[in-house]
Amino acid sequence: MAVVAPSGPVSPDRLAHGCARLRAAGLDVVTGEHVLARHGLFAGTDQERAADLTAAWCDERVRAVLCARGGYGALRLLDHLDPGRFAAATPKPLVGSSDATVLHRWLAEHTGTVGLYGPMVAGTALGTERLGDRWATELIRTLMFPEDTRRLHCPDATELVPGHARGPVVGGNLNLLASLLGSPEAGSAAGGIVVLEDVNKEPHRLDRLFTQMLRSGWFDGVIGIVAGRWQNCGPDPDAILRERLGPLGVPILTGFDVGHGPRQLTVPLGVPAVLNTGGRSLTYDVPALN
Repeated sequence: MAVVAPSGPVSPDRLAHGCARLRAAGLDVVTGEHVLARHGLFAGTDQERAADLTAAWCDERVRAVLCARGGYGALRLLDHLDPGRFAAATPKPLVGSSDATVLHRWLAEHTGTVGLYGPMVAGTALGTERLGDRWATELIRTLMFPEDTRRLHCPDATELVPGHARGPVVGGNLNLLASLLGSPEAGSAAGGIVVLEDVNKEPHRLDRLFTQMLRSGWFDGVIGIVAGRWQNCGPDPDAILRERLGPLGVPILTGFDVGHGPRQLTVPLGVPAVLNTGGRSLTYDVPALN
């Protein structure tokens, strides 16, 4: 497993803690050359961060590439990545959430590989003890037992629009998905179950992001929506979600344990699953990883 820092600068203590937890589970962990670099807002220059990601991805000994943390900066890497080199390398998952959304989309577009939208090595689930062991264990289990199929169940999630849907899971952080509109990596929700989450968005910003995505046609053909907990996004973000996306007429489950928040499941992207809003679940009937 290789740990890289494609976005914001990384805490050495959190990185060491997260790597130690992975190693204690029996995983062989290496870190990118510039993982602890700092250049303004970023963990090194764009070229350094892109070089670390490329080196990890193209190393045949590496079975998965894990992001150290989010923040901002991954979007700036895309013009420094060579699609041909990534497509020629042995497929492997990228693990990360939040700012890593743009890397998941870039890799899906240029390599077709599966992603894992989950905890990051120097984040709160792995790099600290604040969230307990379960969420780190969920990620480690997915990496160590790739043949397993999984049912992601959140009993306190809210059934906003009832129903069932089956299709590939796509999506990630709402703000980052909107930032890709107009680019080759934007993709679309057509035929898919969309996972959406975000943090620290005032109600008008949340509404604007949904509206932007709707007007662009990104949601055309969507078959289901799984939303996170909208951490620090105003008093009633689900009301905005219902008002903007409810008219799509597809099943919507909200309050799922994905992305920012006190509970962080590892959610495979690019893999077919069944959404059951009544069961508050997303069930993968094929393994997430080969």
